[in-house]
Amino acid sequence: MAQTYKTFVIRDWQECDRAAAAHLIRDILKEYSLPWEPERADRDVIEVETHYINQGGEFWVIEQDETLVGTGAYHPIERGENAVEIRKMYLHPSVRGQGLGRFLLTALETAIQQRGFQEIWIETATSLAAAVRLYEQNGYQKTTGVETPRCDLVYRKRLPTNASI
Repeated sequence: MAQTYKTFVIRDWQECDRAAAAHLIRDILKEYSLPWEPERADRDVIEVETHYINQGGEFWVIEQDETLVGTGAYHPIERGENAVEIRKMYLHPSVRGQGLGRFLLTALETAIQQRGFQEIWIETATSLAAAVRLYEQNGYQKTTGVETPRCDLVYRKRLPTNASI
Protein backbone atom coordinates (compact mmCIF):
# COMPACT_ATOMS: atom_id res chain seq x y z
CA MET A 1 0.00 0.00 0.00
CA ALA A 2 1.27 3.43 -0.88
CA GLN A 3 -0.75 6.55 -1.50
CA THR A 4 -0.09 10.25 -1.61
CA TYR A 5 -1.75 13.33 -0.19
CA LYS A 6 -0.28 16.66 -1.25
CA THR A 7 3.47 16.31 -0.53
CA PHE A 8 3.00 13.31 1.77
CA VAL A 9 3.51 9.61 1.08
CA ILE A 10 1.52 7.16 3.18
CA ARG A 11 3.00 3.68 3.03
CA ASP A 12 3.22 0.39 4.88
CA TRP A 13 5.52 0.29 7.88
CA GLN A 14 8.90 -1.33 7.34
CA GLU A 15 11.29 -2.65 9.97
CA CYS A 16 13.63 0.30 9.37
CA ASP A 17 10.81 2.64 10.55
CA ARG A 18 10.71 1.22 14.09
CA ALA A 19 12.95 3.77 15.84
CA ALA A 20 11.64 6.82 13.95
CA ALA A 21 7.99 5.86 14.60
CA ALA A 22 8.68 5.27 18.30
CA HIS A 23 10.50 8.61 18.66
CA LEU A 24 7.74 10.49 16.84
CA ILE A 25 4.99 9.00 19.00
CA ARG A 26 7.00 9.49 22.21
CA ASP A 27 7.59 13.16 21.38
CA ILE A 28 3.94 13.82 20.52
CA LEU A 29 2.75 12.15 23.73
CA LYS A 30 5.20 14.33 25.67
CA GLU A 31 3.83 17.43 23.88
CA TYR A 32 0.42 16.62 25.40
CA SER A 33 1.81 15.61 28.81
CA LEU A 34 0.86 11.98 28.22
CA PRO A 35 3.24 9.20 29.26
CA TRP A 36 5.27 7.16 26.77
CA GLU A 37 4.71 3.56 27.89
CA PRO A 38 6.99 1.23 25.88
CA GLU A 39 6.24 -1.69 28.21
CA ARG A 40 2.44 -1.21 28.13
CA ALA A 41 0.30 1.05 25.90
CA ASP A 42 3.09 1.69 23.39
CA ARG A 43 4.49 -1.83 23.23
CA ASP A 44 2.73 -2.19 19.88
CA VAL A 45 5.06 0.44 18.35
CA ILE A 46 8.09 -1.56 19.44
CA GLU A 47 6.53 -4.85 18.27
CA VAL A 48 4.59 -3.84 15.14
CA GLU A 49 4.82 -7.30 13.61
CA THR A 50 3.26 -8.98 16.65
CA HIS A 51 0.53 -6.42 17.32
CA TYR A 52 -0.49 -5.45 13.78
CA ILE A 53 0.97 -7.39 10.87
CA ASN A 54 0.59 -10.88 12.38
CA GLN A 55 -2.89 -10.05 13.73
CA GLY A 56 -4.41 -9.06 10.38
CA GLY A 57 -3.97 -5.32 10.84
CA GLU A 58 -1.83 -2.67 9.23
CA PHE A 59 0.61 -0.03 10.43
CA TRP A 60 1.27 2.90 8.13
CA VAL A 61 3.85 5.66 8.22
CA ILE A 62 3.62 9.07 6.61
CA GLU A 63 6.68 10.65 5.06
CA GLN A 64 7.39 14.09 3.71
CA ASP A 65 10.73 14.62 1.98
CA GLU A 66 11.79 11.15 3.23
CA THR A 67 11.22 12.16 6.86
CA LEU A 68 8.70 10.25 8.96
CA VAL A 69 6.04 12.78 10.05
CA GLY A 70 3.10 10.58 11.03
CA THR A 71 1.68 7.17 11.78
CA GLY A 72 -1.66 5.40 11.69
CA ALA A 73 -2.62 1.80 12.37
CA TYR A 74 -5.41 -0.63 13.10
CA HIS A 75 -5.80 -4.20 14.26
CA PRO A 76 -8.70 -6.56 14.92
CA ILE A 77 -10.10 -6.57 18.47
CA GLU A 78 -12.39 -8.82 20.48
CA ARG A 79 -14.92 -6.22 21.57
CA GLY A 80 -17.65 -5.08 19.25
CA GLU A 81 -18.91 -6.87 16.17
CA ASN A 82 -16.22 -7.84 13.63
CA ALA A 83 -14.28 -4.85 14.89
CA VAL A 84 -10.90 -3.18 14.69
CA GLU A 85 -9.28 -0.48 16.75
CA ILE A 86 -7.55 2.45 15.10
CA ARG A 87 -4.37 3.19 17.02
CA LYS A 88 -1.24 5.30 16.82
CA MET A 89 -2.74 8.03 14.66
CA TYR A 90 -0.17 10.77 15.28
CA LEU A 91 1.09 13.69 13.21
CA HIS A 92 4.17 15.82 13.79
CA PRO A 93 3.21 19.41 14.75
CA SER A 94 4.76 20.76 11.53
CA VAL A 95 2.24 18.91 9.34
CA ARG A 96 -0.97 19.49 11.28
CA GLY A 97 -3.72 21.72 9.94
CA GLN A 98 -3.29 20.63 6.29
CA GLY A 99 -6.12 18.10 6.11
CA LEU A 100 -3.72 15.19 6.50
CA GLY A 101 -5.45 13.83 9.61
CA ARG A 102 -8.84 13.73 7.89
CA PHE A 103 -7.26 12.12 4.80
CA LEU A 104 -5.49 9.51 6.95
CA LEU A 105 -8.64 8.68 8.90
CA THR A 106 -10.62 8.24 5.68
CA ALA A 107 -7.88 6.07 4.16
CA LEU A 108 -7.81 3.88 7.27
CA GLU A 109 -11.62 3.56 7.24
CA THR A 110 -11.58 2.61 3.56
CA ALA A 111 -8.92 -0.06 4.09
CA ILE A 112 -10.80 -1.40 7.10
CA GLN A 113 -14.09 -1.59 5.24
CA GLN A 114 -12.47 -3.23 2.22
CA ARG A 115 -11.21 -5.96 4.53
CA GLY A 116 -14.77 -6.67 5.65
CA PHE A 117 -14.78 -5.20 9.17
CA GLN A 118 -17.99 -3.70 10.50
CA GLU A 119 -16.95 -1.53 13.46
CA ILE A 120 -14.10 0.78 14.35
CA TRP A 121 -13.16 1.63 17.91
CA ILE A 122 -10.81 4.43 18.95
CA GLU A 123 -9.47 5.27 22.40
CA THR A 124 -8.11 8.76 22.96
CA ALA A 125 -7.51 11.42 25.59
CA THR A 126 -9.45 14.63 26.12
CA SER A 127 -6.19 16.57 25.88
CA LEU A 128 -5.93 15.54 22.20
CA ALA A 129 -8.70 18.03 21.36
CA ALA A 130 -8.08 18.17 17.59
CA ALA A 131 -8.24 14.37 17.36
CA VAL A 132 -11.45 14.30 19.42
CA ARG A 133 -13.02 16.88 17.05
CA LEU A 134 -11.88 14.88 14.02
CA TYR A 135 -13.47 11.68 15.29
CA GLU A 136 -16.72 13.37 16.30
CA GLN A 137 -16.96 15.21 12.95
CA ASN A 138 -16.54 11.90 11.14
CA GLY A 139 -19.35 9.97 12.75
CA TYR A 140 -17.66 8.40 15.77
CA GLN A 141 -19.94 8.09 18.78
CA LYS A 142 -18.80 8.19 22.40
CA THR A 143 -19.22 4.91 24.20
CA THR A 144 -17.85 3.25 27.31
CA GLY A 145 -15.09 0.77 28.02
CA VAL A 146 -11.77 2.61 28.03
CA GLU A 147 -9.01 0.00 28.30
CA THR A 148 -5.87 2.16 28.09
CA PRO A 149 -5.03 3.97 31.35
CA ARG A 150 -3.81 7.22 29.75
CA CYS A 151 -7.03 7.49 27.71
CA ASP A 152 -10.33 8.80 29.03
CA LEU A 153 -12.51 8.58 25.91
CA VAL A 154 -13.61 5.74 23.68
CA TYR A 155 -15.45 6.06 20.38
CA ARG A 156 -17.15 3.60 18.07
CA LYS A 157 -18.31 3.83 14.47
CA ARG A 158 -20.33 1.27 12.55
CA LEU A 159 -19.28 1.02 8.92
CA PRO A 160 -21.89 0.97 6.19
CA THR A 161 -22.27 -2.35 4.42
CA ASN A 162 -22.01 -2.59 0.63
CA ALA A 163 -21.46 1.15 0.35
CA SER A 164 -18.51 3.45 0.19
CA ILE A 165 -17.49 5.57 3.14
